[in-house]
Amino acid sequence: MSAPHMQALAEGTLGLALLHLERGDLASARPLLADAVADGVSVGANASLFHGAPALEFVLGCAGRRDPAVEDAVDRVVSARLSAADERRGSERRPSLKEFDLISGLTGMAALLLSRPRPSSGLDDVLTYLIGLATPSEGVPGWWSDDSPGHEETVGGHSNHGIAHGIAGPLAMLAIAARRGARIEGQVEAMEVFSRWLERFGAFYWVTRDQLAANDPPRTHPGRPSWCYGDLGIARALQLAAIATGDLTKQQAAEDRAYDALTDPVRLGLVIDASLCHGWAGLLAVTRAIAADSRSPQRFSALAEALSARLAETIAALPKTGFLEGRTGARLALEGSTTTGWTRALLID
Repeated sequence: MSAPHMQALAEGTLGLALLHLERGDLASARPLLADAVADGVSVGANASLFHGAPALEFVLGCAGRRDPAVEDAVDRVVSARLSAADERRGSERRPSLKEFDLISGLTGMAALLLSRPRPSSGLDDVLTYLIGLATPSEGVPGWWSDDSPGHEETVGGHSNHGIAHGIAGPLAMLAIAARRGARIEGQVEAMEVFSRWLERFGAFYWVTRDQLAANDPPRTHPGRPSWCYGDLGIARALQLAAIATGDLTKQQAAEDRAYDALTDPVRLGLVIDASLCHGWAGLLAVTRAIAADSRSPQRFSALAEALSARLAETIAALPKTGFLEGRTGARLALEGSTTTGWTRALLID
């Protein structure tokens, strides 16, 4: 098996190693980690929190291990990504989702750098980059991307809102960094920009130029309240930002948003599997995180119990074995412990 596949957190064996580590079974995790580095460490164009050297560093960190060579490789990836972003800005092009998002981009790299036991010299640079996304350009937000969010062409680009690929990810990242003492100039203001946008448009997975130009605001429609896209992941990002800025009113509004999504049978009816990414496991993990920070955690207790029961009923039907869309990630959520800090990969705490 090639190193790139072995070093894939989303679908590869690193996710399984993470499950063993969370269970305290280092003996089962050790050969998986050894296989992951047997043919070298991937630092190619797709290196990210979920692939290659950064994914490997994340899982090693969850095991309480550090590898200076892997960290050096990650630092080189971060530097290259920031340089590419500078070049893109210099040519007045808009960012791709893969430049800034959690799954493939600099938001995920920031999450990794923040998780290091000692401050990383590159963390402030990445946070500065994320703050820069709050500056509009040519009448659209700074995170506006020409990428097509779905399978159809999106003329004029779009604003992506999910925590996995959209602006909710940078918002959650800046908020988590602030809560952990990593605060730099412009951070609070950027969180306010991202929060206001999501408060207005967060009911949509994304918004296009045509929708922005319309006289009437786009109509809302029920959407799956998943972690990756949807109300629950966005609610958690908004809650984290409100806590980081000490805004109790906005914190309550974010928690209300989550509660409404979790008690809406129409939206819950759109959940079709048990996965972390867009299924019951993700809903359960996010609900627990929201409850842990809520001033009324008991409000979510019965909801979490119901989600746990639904996950237990459906986990066996997952056809995949991986972390984001398979049984490994679903099992991590169902078992409910977070000793290793594995939920940091989801940017929910």
